[in-house]
Amino acid sequence: MAKWRLLAVLLLLPLAGVVSADAEDFPTIDDTPRQIGLHTPDWFELSFLDFHEDLERAVDRGKKGLAIYFGMDHCPYCEVMIDNNLAEPDIRQYFSDHFDVIALDVQGSREVTTLDGERMTERQFAVERGLNFTPAFTFFDADGEEIHRIRGYYPPYRFRAALEFVIDRHDREGSFREYLARADPPPKFDTDDINYQAFFQSPPHMLDRSRIPAQRPLIVFFEREACHACDVLHSEPLRDPGVLDRINLFDVVQLDLDAETPLITPQGERTNAHDWGEALDIHWAPSLVFFDEGGKEIIRIDSVVALNRLRNVMDFVLTRGYEEFPTFERWRAAEQN
Repeated sequence: MAKWRLLAVLLLLPLAGVVSADAEDFPTIDDTPRQIGLHTPDWFELSFLDFHEDLERAVDRGKKGLAIYFGMDHCPYCEVMIDNNLAEPDIRQYFSDHFDVIALDVQGSREVTTLDGERMTERQFAVERGLNFTPAFTFFDADGEEIHRIRGYYPPYRFRAALEFVIDRHDREGSFREYLARADPPPKFDTDDINYQAFFQSPPHMLDRSRIPAQRPLIVFFEREACHACDVLHSEPLRDPGVLDRINLFDVVQLDLDAETPLITPQGERTNAHDWGEALDIHWAPSLVFFDEGGKEIIRIDSVVALNRLRNVMDFVLTRGYEEFPTFERWRAAEQN
């Protein structure tokens, strides 16, 4: 585990450039719909889906707890997670040393017994955990208390940081956002400034829609300088004509997570960009938070997103799919049938 301890030390060093990620550590995701299937690594544990039994077995084997993986059929983000992240020897060793991992299908109908003794389907359990995007993980300690959730795909450098956050129980010290604030972000392609798009509304950002509903839904882009993933978003999905057509149907605001830009939130509260991001526990840049016309948050994208998922999330919001379906994944599955 020396490598992991070294990583933890480096992540917390305040020296610029000590820890960084390059393009090779940020895999390109082709999320074009295609037949992929549902598969998991052969080192995941077999389970009868009684989580209490699974946790007991893990603890008896000297593990610190139980990790539950959520995937689904034909999910390109799951494919990259399994073929890229989970194939890394150090990441696999991390799980082997500390957690048993079992897999669920977010659209599955198998019955699970939760750590609280409730019985429900895999699909219902995924909804209960608020899992809009696959792949996802949830981690439980030896007492059955949830430590942290990872929703959506993180590139390896961020995934390792999340695992270190879990195993060293940094959740007892603060949020994942606060933990990451002590780490150095990966480098940018363009170091001049934060990315800009013509569709971003200019300040002052008077976003209040709690008293008088707006005519259109709202997207808030939380970004920052020194943000590799932000550059990828702006250089690829945000140049697609279909995305641009959809984005013109929203009110769209960009905020720098590190700035104290004053604003009024959709709920009518006075704050600034940094504090609002902290209040929303935004820990990934770029994060896109979608609000309805009355100022209620609908969904957020706070992990890696490629072209098709971005377009589909916009359609989910624009067609008000959230009024009928409890999660984006349920809506998406219904759209494909």
